Amino acid sequence: MIIDFHNHFYPKAYIDELKKGHGYASVSKDSLGRLIISYEGDYNIVVGPHVDLGERIKAMDKYGVDKQVLTLTTPGVEREEPEQGIKLARLTNNEFGEIIEKYPDRFTALATLPLQKPDKAAEELERAVKECGLKGAMLLSNVNGKPLDSEDFTPLFDKAVRLDVPLYVHPTSPINHLYLDGFRLVPILGFGVDTTLSVLRLVFSGVLKKFPALKLVASHLGGVYPYLRGRIDVGYNAYPECKVKIKEPPSHYLRKIWVDSIIYDEDVFMSTYRFLGAEKILMGSDFPHQIGDLENAVARIRGLPISETDKRDILGENAERLLKL
Repeated sequence: MIIDFHNHFYPKAYIDELKKGHGYASVSKDSLGRLIISYEGDYNIVVGPHVDLGERIKAMDKYGVDKQVLTLTTPGVEREEPEQGIKLARLTNNEFGEIIEKYPDRFTALATLPLQKPDKAAEELERAVKECGLKGAMLLSNVNGKPLDSEDFTPLFDKAVRLDVPLYVHPTSPINHLYLDGFRLVPILGFGVDTTLSVLRLVFSGVLKKFPALKLVASHLGGVYPYLRGRIDVGYNAYPECKVKIKEPPSHYLRKIWVDSIIYDEDVFMSTYRFLGAEKILMGSDFPHQIGDLENAVARIRGLPISETDKRDILGENAERLLKL
């Protein structure tokens, strides 16, 4: 089975609630009549497969994808007022559950959580898994500027371990996006930086040491850390501050984290493949965003100079095991 782990869908109930216009995110139309969802630092152009399952299935069939793991995308829900965030999360997860029930062979999903209220996020994770049939949750890389290694989120990590489900770190507007607002540098650069900032803080703060059974996935091949792996371990060895919470080098923990494959560059991919092994890589497309790549996602993996067994793992078998499909 070919499984696309990284792709995005806007449930109708989510968009309808945003259209009411009393939250952080706003919905409008551009000069071409396209629906635009805007938020601080960036925006998304809503295209057919973002909201239309029929169009999405046609695209999946065209490019050889059997199943997708649906997730919401930016702006998410965590920057809304708490009551609104909780409402949007429940609406999203309920609709994802309905989609899975209607199309069990084509879709599964990860929950959206109201991270601005960590206790409610842990409760919603359990509800989404047990009542809606979702397979884990997506966490945006910071919560209103608060990093994911904050002690506030300890109950959420504990809940994920108890439920034995993965948490998927996906970028949002960076904690500091000064000078990133122009030239669409938030999605081009800022997203990868913020994912890596989130991952490294989870490593250095000792969260992964405290929760060794936590199943963590990092989007876009882990962000920018693949380029910095050597510097990260050298820094750990050089700076006493890095050893306060962990006694193993960062690479020890980075090797425990899954990543998705949507990076566009074979050289970068192969470097990470050699570091992690095929067993920690999940095929992803970022479909149907403007810089998504469903058209080449499967073919790119099939064309890699790696074994057929490793290709099968990346294309779907890793996701089947991780999500218990």
